[in-house]
Amino acid sequence: MPAPRRDTRGIVDAAGLLAHVDFRRPEPAEPLRHHVEQYWLIDWDLPQPYVSHVVPHPAVHIVFQQFEGQDSFVEIAGIQHGLFTQKLEGRGRVCGIKFRPGGFRPFAPEHPVTHWTGHRIRQPAALPDIDPTTILAPPDEKARIEALDAFLLRLAPHPDPQADLAMTLVERIRTDRTIRRVADFAAAEGLSVRLLQRLFAAYVGVGPKWVILRYRIHEALERAEAQRAVDWAGLAADLGYADQAHLVRDFTTTVGMSPKAYATTAGPGASRSGTP
Repeated sequence: MPAPRRDTRGIVDAAGLLAHVDFRRPEPAEPLRHHVEQYWLIDWDLPQPYVSHVVPHPAVHIVFQQFEGQDSFVEIAGIQHGLFTQKLEGRGRVCGIKFRPGGFRPFAPEHPVTHWTGHRIRQPAALPDIDPTTILAPPDEKARIEALDAFLLRLAPHPDPQADLAMTLVERIRTDRTIRRVADFAAAEGLSVRLLQRLFAAYVGVGPKWVILRYRIHEALERAEAQRAVDWAGLAADLGYADQAHLVRDFTTTVGMSPKAYATTAGPGASRSGTP
């Protein structure tokens, strides 16, 4: 079982977000770690609105949310195809559960994970009736984490070898840069392309090609934020692109701006004031 992620891959202008909110990622209780990568807790108290942007991971989230002036609520957030945007203003709190890619289905086995893809469903019937304030209201962070643990443990997921396989395959894609083509990956795993695609639809929520592409973009984002001068042609080659133009196209389509423009606005030394 891989350790929880501690990088900020996927967060557009991560330094800007961290300058505006208090963001933590505690681990769940040990019995839950096979399926759940981490919790994510955000608190904010902003004099001016701030808009956060995230290039989503291939992961489903359960999110308890409290916005000033609104009733608290819980939602299942399926994998979003495009850029995820959230406006934050006033005071608020979020307690989120990030499942490992492939790890959500045992908690809601009635539907393939594609059922949730592209959707954010409030108070879903797939979850037990719960008052979101039981998660959000405790002033002590330890109590909120324990409430999240208790909530998930009540769902009592059953062992599912197919979920285990899906989690293993996605983690392999994430960590192995040499995986570039779905057909080659399927053959290396002893699966047909059709069987691999069906497994990903049922347990991940997106296809293997989408996962390969998304992890490439995450790495490109991280490079752009960390380095003052990025060798985009060299990075394109490292990530398995035929040429720099293909990387620029995919990056621009996903993030909404070119790699060069992003490096200027979010890279080292960029301004962190206002909305990104």
